[in-house]
Amino acid sequence: MNTIQVIDIVTLIIALAVAIIGHEIMHGLVAYKYGDPTAKDQKRLSINPIVHIDPIGTILVPAMLHFSGAGFLFGWAKPVPINERIVMHNGGYNGVIAVSLAGIAFNFTLALIAVLALQFMSSPDSIMSYFFTKLLWYTVIYNVVLGVFNLYPIPPLDGAHAISHFFSKMGIHAVAEFYNKISQYGMILLMIIIATPLSVIIFQPIQSILAALLP
Repeated sequence: MNTIQVIDIVTLIIALAVAIIGHEIMHGLVAYKYGDPTAKDQKRLSINPIVHIDPIGTILVPAMLHFSGAGFLFGWAKPVPINERIVMHNGGYNGVIAVSLAGIAFNFTLALIAVLALQFMSSPDSIMSYFFTKLLWYTVIYNVVLGVFNLYPIPPLDGAHAISHFFSKMGIHAVAEFYNKISQYGMILLMIIIATPLSVIIFQPIQSILAALLP
């Protein structure tokens, strides 16, 4: 394994870890803004990656996708604990929707910052410049992947939570009831999508966005 390959792997791991861990921390930070100290009390607002690692989502799934040559990586960190009753009490439905979408907002913001930073990067002419260019490149890719993927209305993804709370706010509680019924099957559905040709359909919007951001 040469130096370039090592840098590729290291920057990939860093970018993916920041994307998924930052995503979860933002849920906790916004919940804390609405008076919910659960994540803070359990030390889940820490940037220490150890407290956020999910053996399956942070290690096994990304590794399987990488070594299987899937062409994309996806993963998740251990969900940050949220007390929705406290958030609802202090912020109403708008508060719980904001908590649901906080991670997605983080991913899109970080992706845009990385895109802008890449505009100021010249062609890599050293190991160090290659490292930072590759890190920014992967930062765009994995934050777009996580941001868009989490918008899909499939439990337990953030999009499902946001839509459920939005319709409850509108007085249409049947949607929330539907999601409550299928939530136990959500992870199975996600794994089927990721591991089968259905992933092509799901990831097509992501590829289009990345083609526009990283021509």
